[in-house]
Amino acid sequence: MDVWIKRDDLTGFGFGGNKGRKLEYLIPDVLASGADTVITCGSIQSNFIRQLGAACSMVGVACVAVVMDKPYEFELPEGNGLRAESGNRLLGDILGIQWEVLPNGTWDTLFEALADCATALRAEGKVVYEIPVGGSTALGAYGFLQAANEIREAAFDAVVFASSSGSTHSGLAYGLHGTSTRVLGVACDPEPEIAEEFAALGQALAELVPLPIRLQPSDYSVDFRFVGAGYGIPSEAGQAALEYLAQREGIFLDPIYSAKAFAGLLEMARNGEIGGKVCFWHTGGTPAIFAQADAGHAQ
Repeated sequence: MDVWIKRDDLTGFGFGGNKGRKLEYLIPDVLASGADTVITCGSIQSNFIRQLGAACSMVGVACVAVVMDKPYEFELPEGNGLRAESGNRLLGDILGIQWEVLPNGTWDTLFEALADCATALRAEGKVVYEIPVGGSTALGAYGFLQAANEIREAAFDAVVFASSSGSTHSGLAYGLHGTSTRVLGVACDPEPEIAEEFAALGQALAELVPLPIRLQPSDYSVDFRFVGAGYGIPSEAGQAALEYLAQREGIFLDPIYSAKAFAGLLEMARNGEIGGKVCFWHTGGTPAIFAQADAGHAQ
């Protein structure tokens, strides 16, 4: 198997990562709206919040982040997560992000808190622009529709990447639709109905552009085998993949997203599920390495 790596971890903006592709389109929309404050939500170690904070500071807009240490869908997952005070949180402090830190709870609780905080800011006279978790809007997905053009002519047999809030997955799915490239997302979030959310986001993208196709949930390949204990919790297989790539190529993955995705790629290769010419899309997130509570070594 011939593996290529798309290095979005080296985008050169705000410590790198795929979120810069979304912000290329989101930030102009923020400025066009006349907003003086952007608000979003996620985990304390969110890669999107870190890059959003960088973008907002560059254009002179306040960035407010409503966060939890470990938001969850059903119940708080067991296992060590990431330290709250380092990694992306430390970078966010440097960038001037205004944090609203909540106790751990469900994603729905976090989304409600985001709406309440936005309402309170507007009551203070702020002009607020709300961005959902991960920048996963139609504009965010458009960034990856455009990104797909960068590999479309390379004729990869498959592209493998970490899949979570959906804009990366939706943009690539539409951008590579009609080609021979299989679009394989490795889930980093255990939510079983996540493909339905991706499809809704993708259809919003198709209406924005517009595009003549409307992908359905069944058109999204989402592999849940490598989530581990849950969202935001490093896995043993991910740690092994992180060490393997670092020691073989000097390329570092992050423990929450790209390491789990690369673990999936390795396992799919061993099982003969993928082969030929494969692109691993490195979505970045490496600051989270420095927030691991106990990285240890894979067994």
